[in-house]
Formats: sequence, C-alpha cells, structure tokens
Amino acid sequence: MMPCRTALLLLIAAVLFIVPRPSTAAASPEVSVPILLYHRLGPVVADGMTMKTQVFEAQMKYLHDNGYRVIPLRQLVAWYQGKGPAPAPKSVVIVEDDAHKSVYSDMLPVIRKYRYPVTIFVYPSAISNAKYAMTWDQLRELKKSGLFDIQSHTYWHPNFKRERKKLAPAAYDKLVMEQLTKSKKKLEQEVGGPVDLLAWPFGIYDDHLLQKAREAGYIGTFSIERRHATAKEKLAILPRYLLVNADSDKAFVQLLQGNAVKRNVAY
Repeated sequence: MMPCRTALLLLIAAVLFIVPRPSTAAASPEVSVPILLYHRLGPVVADGMTMKTQVFEAQMKYLHDNGYRVIPLRQLVAWYQGKGPAPAPKSVVIVEDDAHKSVYSDMLPVIRKYRYPVTIFVYPSAISNAKYAMTWDQLRELKKSGLFDIQSHTYWHPNFKRERKKLAPAAYDKLVMEQLTKSKKKLEQEVGGPVDLLAWPFGIYDDHLLQKAREAGYIGTFSIERRHATAKEKLAILPRYLLVNADSDKAFVQLLQGNAVKRNVAY
C-alpha cells in the first residue's frame, strides 16, 4: 500500500506543478480602473492639452464626494505583478505627463487638499531647463510630500515613429536605449528611485519598443488609449485616459463609468 500511496502523491504533485495557477489579475475579472492622465492646468484653456484648474478641482471633489478611492499607480502595478490585492471597486489612478510647472503651482494645492497619490512621468531634459517645466528642487519637494511618485517619460520626449523613419536600424536602437536608460538614471540620481515605469511619448509604442523597455529595466509601460485598465490588460502596456478640458461634468462621469466620449486630441 505504501508504494501505491507514494506514487499517488507524486502524481498529484506533478499535476499541480504542470497546471498553471491563475494569476491575481485573471482571478479578479471585475477589476476595472481608470487611469486619469493630465498634462497642464491653468486659468484658461491655452491649448488642447490644458485643463482649467477649476475643472480639475471639480473632478477631484467629485471623486471625493462620490465614493471613489484614488490609489497609487504602484498599487495597481503590484496587483498585475501578483504581489498585492485587487483594487477595490471604484478605484481610480491619477497621473501626469511632462512635469509642467502648473503641476507645482495649480495641481499641488488641490492634491494636498484631498491627499490623493499622483504619479508624474518626467522627461529630464526639460527639468530646470525649459520655461514650461518644473525644477529639480520642485520635483524633490513633491517627492518628499509622500503624495507624488516620479517615473520616466523618456529623456527628451522623442517621436519614435518619426525617428524610426529617419534613422538606420542600429542608430534607431541606440537612440531608443539612450532615451530609456538616460531618463531612468537621471531621475534616480536626482529624486530617488526606483524608476521602473514608463509612459510612451505621444502614446507611440510597438512590440520592438516594449522589448527595449524590458531590456532597460522597466516593469510596466503606459499608452494613451481611452479605456479602463482591467484584468485583460498586460503590465507591459496599460491604457490611460488623456483628459482635456472638455472632459468635465457629465463627460467626466461617463468616463469614470467606462463610457468615455471618443476624442481626437492633438498631442
């Protein structure tokens, strides 16, 4: 009897090893999290990427008053990795691209009021250099607040589709890796790390770029496709809603409910 029992136990162990266990994401199909992407705030709509500060504040108040839970992007990433629990219903993530100076002047007071976590995707070439961008000291202040995480938006925000047409394959690959690694290194040196998340400039990505991102040490990257992040997504590329001033009032509510108005935004 003992040899038979031993053989049966070995067979069961082998089956358990061979049959893959469902991932955390696969086990939670109800998860549906909008990642809200902002760029610039201001008193007037100066361009297609600017949202009035009063509209942004109204959106943050709506989240607060209607039972939404703003979670850190890192918490959502941990779930996709199978390292954390599934986000609760009505969870929302807030991110910003470009580190525009209005993040410090206009967004920060609102974020402090509601104590919401925000992830900023930065391209370092502009910081303490371009007039429209924040300074390194301002970024460090945001990081020290405990409300802001700083991640990569490449080094100088290239249009990879355009660069691929201009450059030979070897030169293009060199450019891509420099953009990915220089940004990561600079941000980790200036504000601390880890920097392992990447937002693609102009939302441009393909399988080749995703592979290069993995080689550069990024565990997750982000597009600007207007849909919720669900269990069907892959951490290699997650969707985000690029919000503009027109995404206010009823349009914002529809977006949160997964019925966003389709928009062609000039990035």
